[in-house]
Amino acid sequence: MSIKHPIISVTGSSGSGTTSVRHTFENIFRREDVKAAFVQGDAFHRYDRIGMEQAMVKAEKLGDPNFSHFGPKANLLEDLETLFRTYSENGKGQTRQYIHDDNEARIAKCKAGTFSPWAEIEPGTDLLLYEGLHGAVVTDDVNLARYADLKIGVVPVINLEWIQKIDRDRAHRGYTTAEVTEAILRRMPDYVRYICPQFTETDINFQRVPTVDTSNPFTARWIPTPDESMVIIRFKEPRGIDFAYLLSMIHDSFMSRANSIVIPGGKLDLAMQLILTPLILQLVERRRRAL
Repeated sequence: MSIKHPIISVTGSSGSGTTSVRHTFENIFRREDVKAAFVQGDAFHRYDRIGMEQAMVKAEKLGDPNFSHFGPKANLLEDLETLFRTYSENGKGQTRQYIHDDNEARIAKCKAGTFSPWAEIEPGTDLLLYEGLHGAVVTDDVNLARYADLKIGVVPVINLEWIQKIDRDRAHRGYTTAEVTEAILRRMPDYVRYICPQFTETDINFQRVPTVDTSNPFTARWIPTPDESMVIIRFKEPRGIDFAYLLSMIHDSFMSRANSIVIPGGKLDLAMQLILTPLILQLVERRRRAL
């Protein structure tokens, strides 16, 4: 953790909705004139698209049918930890971009499925925002959680997570439902070992729960809308959280536990603005006082 160079990590599985949360942060940064360095977890995958396909084939031949992006072997977690540590010390570090599709390829002038060159983070940023799979991961070899000053978990119930992943991968990445289902099955051991444990490290979790039937996510024809959902917001440390204010500002919300508030799904952006804005401003004010 760092006063001068704070780090915010937004952590969630593939299809959980971390990108939407990042957009909320971007809006807050723009409104409050906060200059942020953005780091995507995909940048720290060990392999490009072709290399990952080859690595999975090789792993399966060696008796590992569950080799996946969720696990440490497929990622540069030591490099990500170095970035977190270096940024927390001096506001510097290197990152890159994974190019998902042809639109990103045209902008980055790189082939889809590859990485852009490593580059230094722009100097003079107020904080770093990480969004990806491993922002609070702890293994025998790395501990990302210790460097982040604010850790956010995005954790829809698992059937909804799968529905969102299937929809995204089919619509935007050209995969079939069968291919996405195979990926989900392959990733499950690493999901249990490396993704789920992070949500005990996070400071705030946002978990969307549908109020419609999602019993079979593999045949679902559409994603439940925000108005067909509730969101459970869990605070690891509830002291200092003005729940009475949140309940008054977010209509139809209620407390489910002493550290949890439940809100209508359509009020998620409002809730995030109310909760995260003062926390971001606290980090930035501490930094400016320390400089």
